Amino acid sequence: MARFDQLSRRRVLGIAGAALASPLLLSLPRVLWAADEHADHAGQGGDPAAEPAGTGQFIRLDQPCSLKLAINLNAVCLAPVVIAYGQGFFKKHNLEVELVNFGNSTEVLLEAIATGKADAGIGMALRWLKALEQGFDVKLTAGTHGGCLRLLSAADGPVNRLEDLKGKAIGVTDMASPDRNFFSILLKKHGVDPVRDVEWRLYPADLLGTALERGEVQAVSGSDPFMYRLIKAGKARELSSNLVEDYANLSCCVVGVTGKLARDDKRVVAALTQAILEAHDYSVTHPEEVAKGFQAYALNTTTEEVVAILHDHTHGHHAVGAALTAEIATYVRDLKTVEVIRQSTDADGFAAEITANVFN
Repeated sequence: MARFDQLSRRRVLGIAGAALASPLLLSLPRVLWAADEHADHAGQGGDPAAEPAGTGQFIRLDQPCSLKLAINLNAVCLAPVVIAYGQGFFKKHNLEVELVNFGNSTEVLLEAIATGKADAGIGMALRWLKALEQGFDVKLTAGTHGGCLRLLSAADGPVNRLEDLKGKAIGVTDMASPDRNFFSILLKKHGVDPVRDVEWRLYPADLLGTALERGEVQAVSGSDPFMYRLIKAGKARELSSNLVEDYANLSCCVVGVTGKLARDDKRVVAALTQAILEAHDYSVTHPEEVAKGFQAYALNTTTEEVVAILHDHTHGHHAVGAALTAEIATYVRDLKTVEVIRQSTDADGFAAEITANVFN
């Protein structure tokens, strides 16, 4: 399959938007684009299990190491990691990984890592940063992919651009959710104050579409598969996503490990991180295999749906080292503009403090 065929229209437009909106992206050092270089390599028939670019030589531990990895087993964007467990991606690094399912409880998942009940976990950066600002001892080692968040408006409604949401209502599932945080940032950049110009209304995820159809809200935000299904059913259209403008090439989900493990056994953390990123690279070239294997864990989904969603995400992009720190600093600066992160927090210093370069 040609590389272009593997990219959804959403991804292509996101990359173009980023280049136009931020000339700085085009001037970044080549090392920061290592993950995308690897995605190109994978698309051209390279070894799907090869280590991701930017993580150095392949790491196999001298002795077996047992770790607990906290995860939401039902999250479609984490399907590559779930499949990695069953297909031996961890074992080839001499890791014995136990997956601990925390469902949608992101706060509990993060607390489990911080308190040592789990050794590592995967979650959304925009959900974790406020908690990390408050002192959780967790280090971020990689961004795994982008593209989990969508903002939708009614398919036949009058809202066609972000500016149209001024004075309108947006449905969300949680006032501290990553999607509310992200689209607050985006609205702010488009001249709409997300605190004063927009009303955010709470709904269960499965009622967001109903609220949109009834006109109770003029937009809804969230993650897949719920957002994808509303589009597929013709009830909504994508107004925006976290693959637009300056965010087209940023990670939304991150790997976090206990601070103690990052300090005491960097090689183990590097091996775990490398295995997780390999799994995401594998999903770029083998989405059908990942989707089929994921059916053993998924709730109310199909192979076709998972493949479509994986294609809409950027599983060939992942940031480590200085690139990860730069991405986190971007989010911190933006969260300050929407009153989520304290104004006194130094974005660059904070990002450096909570990230760990385990591959240097």
